[in-house]
Amino acid sequence: MKIAIGLGKNKNVLEAIKQFSFDFEIAETNEDLIKYIHDPTIDGVIRGSLESSVIKELKKEYPNLFRASILEINNHKFMLTPVGIDECDTIDEKKEIIKECSKIISKTGNTPKIALISGGRKQDKGRSPKIDKTIRECDIIVEELKNDYDIKHYYILIEEAIKNQVNIIVAPDGIIGNIIFRSLVLVSGVTSYGAITLKQPNIYIDTSRSQSVQGYVNSIKLVSTIINSLKK
Repeated sequence: MKIAIGLGKNKNVLEAIKQFSFDFEIAETNEDLIKYIHDPTIDGVIRGSLESSVIKELKKEYPNLFRASILEINNHKFMLTPVGIDECDTIDEKKEIIKECSKIISKTGNTPKIALISGGRKQDKGRSPKIDKTIRECDIIVEELKNDYDIKHYYILIEEAIKNQVNIIVAPDGIIGNIIFRSLVLVSGVTSYGAITLKQPNIYIDTSRSQSVQGYVNSIKLVSTIINSLKK
């Protein structure tokens, strides 16, 4: 197994890789990291502590890519998506996100259990056009996908979705998804394994440039788990 990881100003990356026996390639620039994403000899790529502009560069080539954060609460892991503020503005994009995230969950040996989150409770219809739009979109998606997936519209009750141990949570859009991520991880201290970037040629995990050693360790573990699952 060979993993490429970015090294910027935060040297916690170097401490993290010492805990593994994998082969690592170190990318010191975003340009090098993108080359590794296209390199067929590299099994997976991690942003590490490089600048976030690598996503902008990737989107020039793959405009439809999106990210799903891997989070853990009380020993239960789940994917939260979308988490990019410019991602997932249409029903078709949400359906594609569900499809791609479900592939990852299935490859790890688990059955996708999907929660759609909207802007209000069922009885809140009519309170505002914005709320109505999010509720209507979720209802449409459930109706179209209910024969293919274990999928449920939880309305605004994300706490119920987490309590029921769903493994994919789909936010109303990327802005709200990003706020949920920040509230859970950066405020409440929920464990994050990084954000997997889908719809591009190689496994890529987006991480914070200010992550702790353990944070980078978690991301490396995630990449290795996905790589091993995909090789089965």
